[in-house]
Amino acid sequence: MNAPLRKTAWVILISFLILALSTVWIQAIAGPGYRDDPRNPRLVAWRVGRERGAIISADAVVGARSDPNPRDPQTFQRVYPTMDRYAHTVGYVSVLFGSRGLERVHEGDLVSHRDSTLSGILNALLGGDPRPRGLRLTIDDELQQVAVDALNGQRGSIVAIDPTTGEILASVSTPGFDPNSLVGADAAPAGRALENDPDQPLLHRTIATTYPPGSSFKIITAAAALETGVAGPATEFDDPLALELPGTTATIQNYDDDVCLDGDTVTLAEAFVRSCNTTFGALGMAVGGDALATTAEAFGFNQEIPYDLPVLPSAFPEPPDFSDDPPAIAQNSLGQRDVRATPIQMALVAAAVANEGNIMVPFVVGDVFTHDGKIESTNQPELWRRAISPASAAVLTDLMEQAVISGTGRNATVPGIRVAGKTGTAQVAGAAPDVWFVGFAPVDPEPGERQIAIAVVLEDGGPAGETASGGSIAAPIAADLFEEYLK
Repeated sequence: MNAPLRKTAWVILISFLILALSTVWIQAIAGPGYRDDPRNPRLVAWRVGRERGAIISADAVVGARSDPNPRDPQTFQRVYPTMDRYAHTVGYVSVLFGSRGLERVHEGDLVSHRDSTLSGILNALLGGDPRPRGLRLTIDDELQQVAVDALNGQRGSIVAIDPTTGEILASVSTPGFDPNSLVGADAAPAGRALENDPDQPLLHRTIATTYPPGSSFKIITAAAALETGVAGPATEFDDPLALELPGTTATIQNYDDDVCLDGDTVTLAEAFVRSCNTTFGALGMAVGGDALATTAEAFGFNQEIPYDLPVLPSAFPEPPDFSDDPPAIAQNSLGQRDVRATPIQMALVAAAVANEGNIMVPFVVGDVFTHDGKIESTNQPELWRRAISPASAAVLTDLMEQAVISGTGRNATVPGIRVAGKTGTAQVAGAAPDVWFVGFAPVDPEPGERQIAIAVVLEDGGPAGETASGGSIAAPIAADLFEEYLK
């Protein structure tokens, strides 16, 4: 064979190889992405009319179901009876807007396999049940309703967790939306209105956005001091009117622009109860940036939280970003400057203290059940990480209880129940503060007694605006949830 023919043969061979490889790439690797893309008209056609399993609360309240279509008995229409109460967690499945929430993540369980697709045929041949599965959530419907009512449509979030199991007992993001408005073929106007709403009702604030945690982060700063041995509850600090930050003219002042206690000295315990910025700024610099970052990450900051739904990681500066910057360390130790946290992250902080320093994997899907109601699989409690030692958790529990008894968290008090907590009033540039309460109850529960850890946050001070504080706005909401769940 002469040289020109050999070259031509090689070109043809290489062309066939490229064609074969591109076909394999499209079919085997890129294919699932094309198949699952909401813009795929075949996917839309596949979704329309499919029977889907029910999603119910822990106490059997139906959050989503499929009803037979009166116009066509062979198809079904998705209905969300609880409307906005479970909207962000349950999500929706829509012809025009795709799917979201558990409807998306658990689609493999929820959809019927009674069809002519290859997987449906194989399932039938192998004797599988083609009917859809349902989901039983861990959410307590009555507690969920109390949380919805407490937020009253204001921008914010509440999340409640069982500290010993990781079960999500309530998860609310407001303002909410009615997923029924996104289901039909005529849902375009409603969807556009929700997308353009400045209050962002589609945003799942519990897991998909972060806030400066403010003084609620002092739980972690105190934990770092205890874990490193830098300070204990009785350790004394100077009590200045303002804390001067090294190398700058900037200062840190307390919420009321006054001294923490008497202007002489103040113990760590007294500063925690009163939530004194001057003391905790000094404490943060004494602990150091590396130890603060290590402790924050032990609680879950800068980590992917293993949850049924994707969670935006909470953020704390990592060394060496600010290890040699004492002013930055002081400001971050107050939960300001570069610190950002999701509500679920701060609920896990409270849960860790309640559970002797252990953080369980949070989950909201308790059971997957068959069409006949038989439990097919159950989520079991699983340890995620050890944040702090049991000894440090015991000290923090006492400090947090005292903060509710006689400090900034007084409005979280519930008669007959021992409550532990920490408030937060996070300054936001150009806006009213974001206000927090993070805590748990009861302290030291009896064997078999229920316990709950909570994080409450309201944007822009909630109804009080500029004059708001975590103690005045978020703490009373937490008290309502503690009383509902425990009484």
